[in-house]
Amino acid sequence: MSNKVHKFLESGLLDKYVIGTTTVSETVEVEQYIANYPEVEEDYNMLQDQLELAALANAVKPAEKVLNNVLAHIKESKVTPVIQLHEPKIKSRSWYGVAASIAALVFAGTSYMLYNQNQNLVHENNTIAEEIFDLRNDIQDNNGKLDEVMRQFLKLNNPETEKYVLRGNDRAKDLKTVAYINSIDKSSLIDVVALPELSDEQCYQMWAQLQDKMVNLGILDMADQELKSVPYIEDALSLRITIEPKGGNKEASVENAVAEIPIKTKDN
Repeated sequence: MSNKVHKFLESGLLDKYVIGTTTVSETVEVEQYIANYPEVEEDYNMLQDQLELAALANAVKPAEKVLNNVLAHIKESKVTPVIQLHEPKIKSRSWYGVAASIAALVFAGTSYMLYNQNQNLVHENNTIAEEIFDLRNDIQDNNGKLDEVMRQFLKLNNPETEKYVLRGNDRAKDLKTVAYINSIDKSSLIDVVALPELSDEQCYQMWAQLQDKMVNLGILDMADQELKSVPYIEDALSLRITIEPKGGNKEASVENAVAEIPIKTKDN
């Protein structure tokens, strides 16, 4: 049996056709399968036989008085007498009914099994579709992260990008932070390498020194051990890291500076 025929038989269309519930297009499709595939025709004939047996097994016998009333009416009308036929005693009638009932049960069980199989296939297809959708989202997210890494890599390797390593003084000997500044595309990146531990009430904060003021570049944290962008400050003279109260400060505590490095100017 071909895969095409197997899928058709599992679809339940043949069952719907036998009981007369198919649409016009479904009817055309089923009749084409019956005409072209002997396996389908065989199943169709079997379903017809099962339906006929089920109909006979569930047929309602008319009340006996109906026949008596008809015969009495004919007799009163004085027409040609009707010869009453006696039903032959067939012992196999009860077995016929049993066979019909069994066939009906088999038919119902088969239909239920095919329905469950179809529902399981629908559920599996939906699950696979959801997994493919999630996988596509993951791929898109990973591609986005990869693109960001590639952009950062290109910035770091740009000949115009200057690298500045800030090392801690005696107050924070293990401190090390690297800044990458490109004055052409106006970009700044910070790589937090190591930060000595502080109390819960303190934090490290980075600043850009101008002629007359300090500009806040953000709080440094070991959780940021990846390259992150910071504001590019035009005409900055140096970079400085200070220890500030938890949450950062609006103005730099110069007396609490732990690292500083001058920035090359265009004139240099």
